[in-house]
Amino acid sequence: MKISRVNAGARTAALVMATAIALTACVSDPVTSTRETPVTAADLALSGPAQPDSAAAWWHSLHDPQLDQLIATALARNPGLAGSLARVHIAREQANVSGSTEKPQVTLDGFAYRQRFSENYIFPPPYGGGTYWEGRLAFNLNWHLDFWGRQAALVEQSGRVADAAVLDAATVELMLSSAVAQAYLEFARAQRMELVALQAQAQRRALLDLTTQRVGAGLDSKAELRAAESNLELSAVDIEQARLAATMARNALAALTGTSMAKAPALAPPTIDFGLALPVPAALPADLLARRPDVRAAQLRINAATAGRTAARANFYPNVDLVAYAGLSAIGLDEMLQGDSHMWGVGPAIHLPIFDAGRLQAEYRRSGAELDAAIASYNDTVVRSVREAADQSARLRSFELQLDAQQRALNAAEQSYDLASQRYSAGLTSQVTVLNAETQVLAARRQRTQMLADRTSARIALLVALGGHFSQETAR
Repeated sequence: MKISRVNAGARTAALVMATAIALTACVSDPVTSTRETPVTAADLALSGPAQPDSAAAWWHSLHDPQLDQLIATALARNPGLAGSLARVHIAREQANVSGSTEKPQVTLDGFAYRQRFSENYIFPPPYGGGTYWEGRLAFNLNWHLDFWGRQAALVEQSGRVADAAVLDAATVELMLSSAVAQAYLEFARAQRMELVALQAQAQRRALLDLTTQRVGAGLDSKAELRAAESNLELSAVDIEQARLAATMARNALAALTGTSMAKAPALAPPTIDFGLALPVPAALPADLLARRPDVRAAQLRINAATAGRTAARANFYPNVDLVAYAGLSAIGLDEMLQGDSHMWGVGPAIHLPIFDAGRLQAEYRRSGAELDAAIASYNDTVVRSVREAADQSARLRSFELQLDAQQRALNAAEQSYDLASQRYSAGLTSQVTVLNAETQVLAARRQRTQMLADRTSARIALLVALGGHFSQETAR
């Protein structure tokens, strides 16, 4: 008789399952398609050869140990990067939460409370109408049977979001190392500009001494003397401006490295060689989109949105769980531990959406809109990335051409100044000629210092626009 009841129960459970599955044929899910299409490397005419991986720390190419230490400190202590890494941990744990729901869940539940049982309920006298303790202690099993792939899609979505968070942190690392390098470059530029100003000051002091001698010999007037004195004072202004720029750069470095301005260590003169060439390509590489962590993160968000759309579609089909329990239950705590108080149960639990006032349809359409948004964000990131790389590549090519012409201009200006100084010493020309020549030399030296720094800045920016030293394997 027991076997017959068990078989009847199994047949009933199977009938319920079959009925639920048959009902899914009546559940209609919306048929929609995405409006956006991801752009490809071919769309953007990226045809250059693949770029070899850069060194693990590209800034070492600048050969300045002080810069190496500053970037290492920034990567270890910068609050912005710390926040990004915290978001990575949050996303990873959320993925772990989603993954755990695929596995059987076992809990231990128990209760004991005193109550009066109704005389008109299922309990006959003496329990009906009496007040007794009721207790229950049981292990409960719940296992979601993911027939339609909803839970797997949610796990995939959480995993891709976590992977994107890792790449977001890699992007912050790249931007942070670039910001430190650029701020340090500004510090180096200010130091070089101060040297140019000091050199100009020495030249103007020599010109003032020569003019003083000529005034004493009756060869020049007080007007030339005052002009020479004015130019010497102006060089002090240039020196102070360069020192102010250096102070501002030091403040920026202190902020980037997470150091207070008052406790920021004194910096030694930079040893960056502005003439060094960082490893950058002559043309935009075909693998540009795979090299940048922000582009890869945007791609993963498309994958996450696609998985979310799959999960939203699966909501139209029944959820089937395997439910079981085993334990003790009794009216009266004294009877709880008796053998006849044991209980157990096992069977399927089914949830099938029949009418929800359009909620599932709206959620599915929303998932499609989220996918469109992820694709649009990816396309925007790709176009911006290619533009950044193209802009910096064009800047770098232009600086190379400008520097050749500027070097020739500087050589000519220095030769003109030397000749004017010699002629002025010999009394063959006026001080105005010397001052004009000196002004041209000073302007050319300043311009060259600026352009050399700008070229190095463009090289750094191009290297960063190409993804720096990022690779999917090394992203933490």
